[in-house]
Amino acid sequence: MATTDDPMEVHRPPPGRPGTTAGSGAEHRPRPDPDPAPEGGLDPGWRRLVAGVRVRILGWYMVLLFVAVAAALLVERSVLLRRLDEEVAAQLVQEVTEVENLAGGRDPDTGEPFGTDVAAVFDTFVRRNVPSPGEAILTLVDGRPYTATPSLHPLDADPAQVAHWAGLTDSERGELMTPKGPARFVAVPLRAGGETLGVFVVAHFLQAERDEIDATVRIGATVAATVLGLASMLAWAVAGRLLRPVRDLTDTARSIGETDLSRRIEVSGKDELAQLGRTFNHMLDRLETAFTTQQSFLDDAGHELRTPITIVRGHLELLDEDTDERRETVALVLDELDRMSRIVDDLLLLAKVEQPDFLQLEPLDLAALTRGWHARARTLADRDWQLEAVADTEVVADGQRLTQAVMNLADNAAQHTTPGSTIELGSVLLDGHLHLSVADRGSGVAPEDRERIFERFARAGSGRRRSDGAGLGLAIVSAIAKAHGGAVELASRPGGGSVFTVVIPVPQTRGDRWPAS
Repeated sequence: MATTDDPMEVHRPPPGRPGTTAGSGAEHRPRPDPDPAPEGGLDPGWRRLVAGVRVRILGWYMVLLFVAVAAALLVERSVLLRRLDEEVAAQLVQEVTEVENLAGGRDPDTGEPFGTDVAAVFDTFVRRNVPSPGEAILTLVDGRPYTATPSLHPLDADPAQVAHWAGLTDSERGELMTPKGPARFVAVPLRAGGETLGVFVVAHFLQAERDEIDATVRIGATVAATVLGLASMLAWAVAGRLLRPVRDLTDTARSIGETDLSRRIEVSGKDELAQLGRTFNHMLDRLETAFTTQQSFLDDAGHELRTPITIVRGHLELLDEDTDERRETVALVLDELDRMSRIVDDLLLLAKVEQPDFLQLEPLDLAALTRGWHARARTLADRDWQLEAVADTEVVADGQRLTQAVMNLADNAAQHTTPGSTIELGSVLLDGHLHLSVADRGSGVAPEDRERIFERFARAGSGRRRSDGAGLGLAIVSAIAKAHGGAVELASRPGGGSVFTVVIPVPQTRGDRWPAS
């Protein structure tokens, strides 16, 4: 068998790849990279891709932060303006309540009730009250302005508005537009005996407080913009660090395409990128195994097919005119061609294992099937074929494939035993699993060969006599067992014989087993 020290040392393109022919021996030369990467760096296309991802991540990060900060500032301004309105309304109500309480009380100077002396009420209130910033008070007596506190804009500057207030009979709330901005006001007439004695007007100019709120919001926006800029720079660095596994993956992918499959990505952590790295490493493990297996398979197949071809060619070249010798040569050539045909059939069978129609499942009478196997096995070689046990049950399986598996095991047993040696066949149903066994009394299998003999083109070492087959029989048995959801078990010791058992789960069963008579 042709082997190489390094399974990746020889590169052969898969069949059907443009520019190569399987088995031609032509050297596979990869196409030149149209956009080669600078030495020690990323391919420019990949660099642009990674940079593009980084920019998109940062761009969306900044957009989301900008929207969040803008929304927060707008909400803050709205809350502050609403609070300002509530505070102004509360202050106006407080002033009105105080003047009304004062009008119903006594004059602190005389100790007598104010009565109808509304001017004294207004004088006392203005003297005792200190207006808050932005607040203005105007009093009207006999329809004319009486007292007014200093303010941003005189409340009696508009005669029409003054006349309107002087004619009030009920309280009024509203907003004035003045050259100094909007002002909220409350006007309350003080009445006695159905007659209006005077009118108390208190107003609050809002522009200063609103400007202060806007200034606060602008400061907040400036601070937020500064923080956003710093956060963006930090995010750029963090995004580069987070995308480093992607760059490593790119470098590894490029080295794989150019050299071998031995490199792996260093992975740490448990996040999505770490999971991506682990998945990529697992994929490389499978690819490396598949490529190694493919290379070994090609070497083995070439070796196995080259031998009969060489024999056929040599005998045809030496073929002479003698009839007897010609007859012997033709017989030998036909035998070698039959051997090549069996190898090809076995290879095709193994190639169909992964196809969905590999198995044709149907109900099977296992007792009749087992006896059929025994009858067929007796024609394989001069051995003492014994029927050890028969499972009297019905199973759902592919009878043709099971027959191939058991016959391959029987042929393998015959190849490794001497004439007259006992070989036992049997089928047993045990714990929901069907056991199909073939036991021989041959040389056994060495422990180091028990896994390898189920590989394609594998043969046991010197401890077990070499067979005349191509080393595909046991591989076919293993493939059929796996297709049924089972496996092949081997119990053997050197010099003590071997027992090969196909173990498959039974989805439907009927009856029980009984020993063969």
